Amino acid sequence: MPVVVIANPKGGVGKSTLSTQVAGYFASRGHRVMLGDADRQQSSRLWLSLRPQAARAIGAWLLDQEQIARPPKGTTHVVLDTPAGLHGRRFKDIMRRADKVLVPLQPSLFDIFATRAFLDELAQNAHAARTQVGIVGMRVDARTIAADKLNAFVQSMGLPMVGYVRDTQNYIHLAAQGLTLFDVAPTQVERDLALWQPIGQWLDQP
Repeated sequence: MPVVVIANPKGGVGKSTLSTQVAGYFASRGHRVMLGDADRQQSSRLWLSLRPQAARAIGAWLLDQEQIARPPKGTTHVVLDTPAGLHGRRFKDIMRRADKVLVPLQPSLFDIFATRAFLDELAQNAHAARTQVGIVGMRVDARTIAADKLNAFVQSMGLPMVGYVRDTQNYIHLAAQGLTLFDVAPTQVERDLALWQPIGQWLDQP
C-alpha cells in the first residue's frame, strides 16, 4: 500500500491543493484512497466534506495529532497532507510511513531557501534514504526563466522535477466543490491534465 506524503515546511506553497489532486488521481485509477490531514488547519478534511456523493470515493483518514496510526483495512493508496513547520518527532513519525514524498515548491527565492533545509533533513533521515522524493513546481509556467532557475536548483539537489502545476483558477473553482481535475470532463481542464501526465507517471512507479 503506497503512502504518498505531501510536505514542505513553508506555508502557502500548495500542499493541500497537491494532496487533494493526488488523491483524486488515485481515485480516478480505481484505487481505494484515504486522504489524511496532519495539519491543524484541516484544509484537506474540509475539502473532503465538500466532495459530492456522486464523485469517486475518497475516504477520510482521521489522524491523532500526536501519533500517525495505520490507515484502515481495505485501503490501497494513502495520501497525507502535512503541516507547515514539520520537524522533529512528528517529521520522523510521518517519514517512517512514507513510500514517496512530493514537495510542492514555488519559484521564489524565499521558498527555495526554506525548502533547501527541509530537503537536507530528508536526506539525513534514515528512512528517507529508501523513500522516493520528487519536486512539483507550483504556480509556475514551465516555459519561464523562473521555471529554469527552479529546475536548476532541484537538479543541484540531485532530485527529480516531477512536473508543474500552473497558476490557474481551475484549482480554486474545483476545490470549492470538493472536486479535482479528474472529476470533470477532460475538455474542461485539458491543459492541466497534460501537465499532470508526468506527475501521474511518477506516482504510478513502484
